[in-house]
Amino acid sequence: MINWDKLIADRRLGLEDRIFQNDDDIRSIFQRDYDRIIFSSPFRRLQDKTQVFPLPGSIFVHNRLTHSLEVASVGRSLGNLVASAIKKSKNPMLTPIVGEIGAIVSAACLAHDLGNPPFGHSGEYAIADFFKRGEGAKYQHEVTAEQWTDFTCFEGNANAFRVLSHQFNGKRNGGFALTYSTLASIVKYPFESSLAAGKPKFGFFQSEKELFRKIATQLEMTQLSETPMHYARHPLVYLVEAADDICYQIMDVEDAHKLKILTYAETEELFLNFFDPTADAAILENIQRNLDLVSDDNERIAYFRAMVIGKLTRECAQLFTAMAEDFIPTSKIIPLFNNLPEPSKSAMDRVKEISLIKIYNDRAVVEIEIAGYKILGTLLEAFITAIVEPDSFLSKKLLSLIPSQYQNQDQTMYGKIQSIVDFVSGMTDLFALNLYRKITGMELPGIA
Repeated sequence: MINWDKLIADRRLGLEDRIFQNDDDIRSIFQRDYDRIIFSSPFRRLQDKTQVFPLPGSIFVHNRLTHSLEVASVGRSLGNLVASAIKKSKNPMLTPIVGEIGAIVSAACLAHDLGNPPFGHSGEYAIADFFKRGEGAKYQHEVTAEQWTDFTCFEGNANAFRVLSHQFNGKRNGGFALTYSTLASIVKYPFESSLAAGKPKFGFFQSEKELFRKIATQLEMTQLSETPMHYARHPLVYLVEAADDICYQIMDVEDAHKLKILTYAETEELFLNFFDPTADAAILENIQRNLDLVSDDNERIAYFRAMVIGKLTRECAQLFTAMAEDFIPTSKIIPLFNNLPEPSKSAMDRVKEISLIKIYNDRAVVEIEIAGYKILGTLLEAFITAIVEPDSFLSKKLLSLIPSQYQNQDQTMYGKIQSIVDFVSGMTDLFALNLYRKITGMELPGIA
């Protein structure tokens, strides 16, 4: 069984000695987490960060901000469904605690992409590749092996934990000062980068290792090893991960239809595959009845998408509830999506297949990935050189462009490089592009 009374805790990072909740509060402590995130500058910057497709011209497709809002919506539904199921248990003491699951999962979903760099997932690969094969490789022997792996396996999820928890220059202790439970629910891979086997799948940088230990210890999360540090997942991560999987898989298909990468017939077939003609006959009849009222193809696909998301949400909630009954903390991570019932599992496999062939290899997607590699690699090379060799004329000018919050107090080579990675990964697509043009001389301020 999951020990919810330990794993759900209202202690805030950096504000552990303060009590916030009182009888007059209209928001719970975890709802406050959601509000802190949605009103923050890093969250607003997500509106100009690529999700998959290049940022919109005449046709609006999803960016990181709209994706995060949708994931938070699905996450809240997942959490509420799970809480409702748990409340039916015979333990009355759990009722007020588990009632917060929806709020915690929703807040964690809202923040899950805050650490992602510009230009979609290609931005993560570009940063990692700069240190693996690019100009950054020359710094390998000036940091520890563990620190180096933080850079060569750069992970947006680990960076999100840093954005939320690190005390940047001039900022308050505890970063966003979120609750321990919300922070733990964001970390998909609760171990350090040396256990990532060369893949961008780990939960925290060396700089935040002790912060994560502090949170995990307070929540009594199961520690699997000390060296390298490795914990079992906080159970609510499974719901955050499922909400993300549901949204990006299904919404990418809808966007592909809007951009005419997929035809209406192809998209309709992909979504119809999620319903069994016999077991879901009543649902399919209701879908057809509603489709008969609408002639606009985009609206019809949007309705299909809503029905598929609803079905997947219910199925994932049921899977989690069953898993929670005899939950055993383990190093083996099996996403809820891996155990979807039929026909959803086969339908999702087909979505993934088509997405890989037609969506993620679409020319526009590939072009933005190539641009991201070039732009981020150039920015990293220029600014890391400047911070390592600060006395030249050019270095002084470049360093003056870095906001004060990224002036890391850690003056080791690891700290210096990390301050530049913080700066570059926090950029929007447009800011990165404009800065790239200016520092390479392709564009001058004030000259058209």
